[in-house]
Amino acid sequence: MRHAKKWAGLVLALILVLGLAACGGNGNNGGSGNSADAGSGGNAGGDGGNAGSGNAGSGNAGGDAGGIDTSKFETITYVVLGDKPKNGQLEKVMEKVNAILKQKVNAELQFKWVEWADWQTKYNLLLASGEPLDLITIGTDWLDTWGNAQRGAFLPLNDLLEKYAPLTYAEIPQEDWDQSKFKDDIVLIPEDHYTQWVNHGIYYRGDWAKQFGITQPITDFETLGKYFQGIKDNMKDVIPWDANGTNGTLYNGFATAYTDNIELPISTGYAGVFYGKSYDERYTVDSPIFNDKFIDFAKLMKQWGDAGYWREDVLNYKGDTRTELKAGQTGTDAHHTQTFKGLRVEMDKQQPGSELQMFSYSDTRGNLISMPITHGGTSIGAHSKHPERALTVYDLIRQDPELYKLINYGLEGVQYEIKDGIRTRPAGYDDAKDGFYTDFWGGRIDKNEIPSDTDWSGIGDIYKKYDGIKKPFPYGKFVFDKTNVDAEMTAISQVVGEQMPAILFGKAGDPEKAVQALRDKLKAAGYDKVKDEIQKQLDAFKASEQG
Repeated sequence: MRHAKKWAGLVLALILVLGLAACGGNGNNGGSGNSADAGSGGNAGGDGGNAGSGNAGSGNAGGDAGGIDTSKFETITYVVLGDKPKNGQLEKVMEKVNAILKQKVNAELQFKWVEWADWQTKYNLLLASGEPLDLITIGTDWLDTWGNAQRGAFLPLNDLLEKYAPLTYAEIPQEDWDQSKFKDDIVLIPEDHYTQWVNHGIYYRGDWAKQFGITQPITDFETLGKYFQGIKDNMKDVIPWDANGTNGTLYNGFATAYTDNIELPISTGYAGVFYGKSYDERYTVDSPIFNDKFIDFAKLMKQWGDAGYWREDVLNYKGDTRTELKAGQTGTDAHHTQTFKGLRVEMDKQQPGSELQMFSYSDTRGNLISMPITHGGTSIGAHSKHPERALTVYDLIRQDPELYKLINYGLEGVQYEIKDGIRTRPAGYDDAKDGFYTDFWGGRIDKNEIPSDTDWSGIGDIYKKYDGIKKPFPYGKFVFDKTNVDAEMTAISQVVGEQMPAILFGKAGDPEKAVQALRDKLKAAGYDKVKDEIQKQLDAFKASEQG
């Protein structure tokens, strides 16, 4: 019955498409280059498929789009993560996007930016504000989606999707909808048809590593330290890693490279406190913080900080490490594989011969878990004044190739052109003047992606390496209910945010005392109570998974 309903929705959408084609829809194809890196954010390009054809859903402005009342013009907001572009290109692209949306569903789209500075706090405060938000970028493994769902931030979509987002509803399999539920309600639309790897690691210059006698790829923190020292000894006025003090990647690196722990989808702010013990013991709660090796890691970070591998005031530094890397002012950056595949091409152009490499944290011991399908997605705000039209707009920007290209790539001829099926930059392209991005990370889809020459040609070998060691994400249907420990979770997040950055960057004094103080404060905040509650729920989850 469920499949029959889905096919009915798909048939309805196709009828709308054909109807629009008969009426002569807007045939101007937009599209353009990669979403640029926005501050600390990643590259929004992806592994491409062939662009589709035709228009997905339609309607005349002020009319009736397949039984949907579009007589009243509505402005739809979309919460995205990143620093808003300031070169005017976003406004030019959105002018075309909104002309199409007005013609099809009598609406316009406006992005609402949560900028990178203190983004976690800003994002959660925005969702808790009661503001009538429409579309909201979500991510269960980095944006506290389940916590926000529990706080009532999202609108249940069960009764809306089939009518107002029929193509997307029909496309997503039932098992993926099941992973998009909080209790019995669908509260998000997963970005489940988009191929990407978002496992994290450290980027470093391969040419400099060779110069320092490091002839094999870096696969551990000890060799990374040798690379840093090589920069100190040989590169005048270059900071080995001019890190932004808000970057918590080193903790993730420790957990992945030095333990068997796998991260649970339970947010505790700056760093995740609660992990599964290992993939084989995934139903047992553990914490990297209470692992004896964490003290050794803290000591190593103290050595690095004392050696000047980052600036003395790292905890207060808010600069753009990636821009410095591309300018040759630092030798290191950190993010995930998805960003690396585009950054490698940029570095080849801006620092010829740099041979940018990535030390993935999983390289040390093969500890790699596949990405959850809900790493990216979109929800509707609980206080949205027009959720029906918001879903209609979402269905269009995800499914309609013309709108998809505009939203993801920009204007053809300005941000990109297509040569032999490959996206490339036009002659004279200037990123400062012509660059464009929307940080649309909540509905990308392989079938509408166009391969880009800004994706490194060697990325396939890295994917093969990952495919050889990856394990499936085991917590897709596990949603932690923190009702009984909400106060303790808040207190734990506060402790981690206050204590962890100084430990990770070697600025907390004696490492052993600092780690012990962190552990003591976590205990006082309710660590054991929360751990017991998680274990109880994991036991129930295990029973349901194993029948």
